Amino acid sequence: MAYYRSVGSIPPKRHTQHRNPSTDGLYYEELMGEEGFSSDSSLLYHREIPSAIVTVKKWELPDQQTRPNDPLLPRHFTLHALFTEDTWSETDVVTGRRLLLGNGDVRLAYVVARAESPLYKNAAGDELVYIESGEARLETVFGVLDVVEHDYVLIPRSTIHRWLPRGAEPLRAYIVEANSHIAPPKRFLSRYGQFLEHAPYCERDLHGPSEPFEMTGTDVSVLVKHHGPGGRMAGTEMVHATHPFDVVGWDGCLYPWRFSVDDYEPLTGRVHQPPPSHQVFEGHNFVICNFVPRKVDYHKLAIPVPYYHANVDSDEVMFYCGGDYEARKGSGIGQGSISLHPAGHVHGPQPGAYERSIGVEFFDELAVMVDTFRPLELGEGAAGCEDEAYAGSWNANRR
Repeated sequence: MAYYRSVGSIPPKRHTQHRNPSTDGLYYEELMGEEGFSSDSSLLYHREIPSAIVTVKKWELPDQQTRPNDPLLPRHFTLHALFTEDTWSETDVVTGRRLLLGNGDVRLAYVVARAESPLYKNAAGDELVYIESGEARLETVFGVLDVVEHDYVLIPRSTIHRWLPRGAEPLRAYIVEANSHIAPPKRFLSRYGQFLEHAPYCERDLHGPSEPFEMTGTDVSVLVKHHGPGGRMAGTEMVHATHPFDVVGWDGCLYPWRFSVDDYEPLTGRVHQPPPSHQVFEGHNFVICNFVPRKVDYHKLAIPVPYYHANVDSDEVMFYCGGDYEARKGSGIGQGSISLHPAGHVHGPQPGAYERSIGVEFFDELAVMVDTFRPLELGEGAAGCEDEAYAGSWNANRR
């Protein structure tokens, strides 16, 4: 879901002639739409034929293999150990990302990058990229987005784009690759798609491209991730006859946009609020929540840290990306950590945190949570940065 936008030059009526005033030649209209012409879409107007492909060849994806979480364990991964300063300059957001966790609905990856990425589109599903730190210019067929620390960036399926990190620091990005679309929760929206008054963010907080971005060139390579044999991810390199960034204008409700987690207004209560009160997005068989700095429970007998809980229908993945994690002190978790608490495991605050939280009025924490409704498997990135002592961290006498 995104609200209607009109950018650049478009004709007064859709599916009618739109001519280049300099040459009187026709622009080529492309409909980019979801769910078989039955959901959100946009119309883009190209200078050249967008489907003109010169050649194709196989693109070998980064390692996509996963293994089951067997034996079943809660796990902790220290993502900052995956990349070193020696590798940043050669790493880009597309080809350098490392797979952490995944199933048939969603894949979670992480990257630290300085290099410009190739042109790329994910034809398997939407991508949601959370910027842990750094900044970048995101160039897309719809236009440009300048993104910074704490931004979510929603890139619709099959949007051609590339990442250009900017600034002195490398770009640290946490990537949610869906096999579906990602959108705000339906309960935040009216029957016509407008954000409702109880939603923790609204249209004013979403920022899309504001003007066309054109480039020229011939024989332009685009990397495509897509479904391959047996439903596995596959890669193809398509060489376009002309540059796909030749759009003079577009309009519609489907386009990339950014949203800062700093603009999310947390819901609070007298006693501890459950994770759904912190939800920000949803996809098929998974939800995304964020825990932001906020006033906490104000009942006189409240215990502000979470109660011990078991997600009997889902795996819970928490990415710790800012602030102080009072409930997890003593676990080894810190900035750049990911915890995996699988269905079948009771989890909660570390020993002592329950008692220490009494009387606390404010939590200065920032975390992104993904709950999946099918079990997650472990990718090669997870194997490269696991804290193997984590499963025993609640046993204070044996840590």
